[in-house]
Amino acid sequence: MPMTGTRARDAGVAAARGLALGGMSLIGSITLFTLTVVSIGLIPIGVGVLTTPALLGLIRSHADRRRLLAATWTGTGIPVAHRPLPERRPGVAGRAGHCWMLVKSPTTWRDLRWLLIDMTAGAATALLPASLFGEGLFGVLLLLGLWKPVVRAGGGYWYEFVRVDGWGTAALAALVGAGWIAVGLRFGPSLIRVHFGITRSWLIPTREAELGERIDRLTETRHDAVDSSAAELRRIERDLHDGAQARLVAMGMNLSTVEALIEKDPAQARLVLSMARASSAEALSELRDLVRGIHPPVLAERGLGDAVRALALRLPVTTEVEVDLPGRAEAPVESAAYFAVSEVLTNAVKHAAADRIQVDVYHVEGMLRISVTDDGRGGASTGAGSGLSGIQRRLGTFDGVLAVNSPVGGPTMVTMEIPCVLSSPKTSSC
Repeated sequence: MPMTGTRARDAGVAAARGLALGGMSLIGSITLFTLTVVSIGLIPIGVGVLTTPALLGLIRSHADRRRLLAATWTGTGIPVAHRPLPERRPGVAGRAGHCWMLVKSPTTWRDLRWLLIDMTAGAATALLPASLFGEGLFGVLLLLGLWKPVVRAGGGYWYEFVRVDGWGTAALAALVGAGWIAVGLRFGPSLIRVHFGITRSWLIPTREAELGERIDRLTETRHDAVDSSAAELRRIERDLHDGAQARLVAMGMNLSTVEALIEKDPAQARLVLSMARASSAEALSELRDLVRGIHPPVLAERGLGDAVRALALRLPVTTEVEVDLPGRAEAPVESAAYFAVSEVLTNAVKHAAADRIQVDVYHVEGMLRISVTDDGRGGASTGAGSGLSGIQRRLGTFDGVLAVNSPVGGPTMVTMEIPCVLSSPKTSSC
């Protein structure tokens, strides 16, 4: 009996989820496909240049939403295969170039093909669990007297292969209806998994397309890595010059003054010596902060899991961290992941007005996956000028990707993936 109750509950949940997915497929996918095809067709006269980028952005958001539901409802992982939207240069030429880059992207046509499948096979598999229940329930209702008004209205009624014209045939129809309900109980959750399986098969790129996009992305991120390294070196030089170096120079001057005063005015010499000691303490503190900004000691000593936990402890917002890492990644990968998480958490605190944050760090299928979810105001994006675009470039250096699902009003879920192998022994408590 408990098993039957569990199966009925799972089937009911599958039917409800199927209705939601069917609505997304029939309304969202059809609308986006139609508008986008029309918009692309209007590019030669200039109108499509204005509308196509926005619509393609909506399609990507639509696909990302389906990825999130696939992972949440069935545990089906659908990798984020598209590259970040290119930043638009100012002016008419920049807008046109931006539109052209989007239209010629293989990702655009892959998403459009998925919309076609989603509005047909995707919608059918999503709506089938609810349809099975609805059809079965109607058959049962025929036995409860519904057959009388139906037969009077039409002079006879065919339910599946049964012609209902009396109590006997109504009972047979109810038996067939009970069979449809049983099929729904047995296969409803599986049909939802089939729906997401279809989605996955059309959203992930072919091997050739994946390699082509990876080469392009690595070429771009190589330049970003060089620029980032140069900027980081300039920052370190500036911090040393304006901070620790200035403190050490002041300390040296104070010690020279002490040498001159120690015989003539010991009291004044002790005062200057105290100032020198304070300068040395400040210089040491600034050097430690600088080292922590380059590579935090807790990250080097304890690994990514404990380093993220240390980040969470310093936040003014309740933050839960779940870590499942059976080993250590290479130091550059850990460093990139750590600073990416740090920036996402900073954004959640500063801009999202979140009250609660959940961080999940785990390694599966050769990927280091990190998700940061907050209950803030939402509306985050990876567009130009956003801090998330910098995280994209940081992860791209390691062939990693970032996906953002942040509807207005929240919640926001930022997912980061970096391909890596955990080859070192486990040294943290995660």
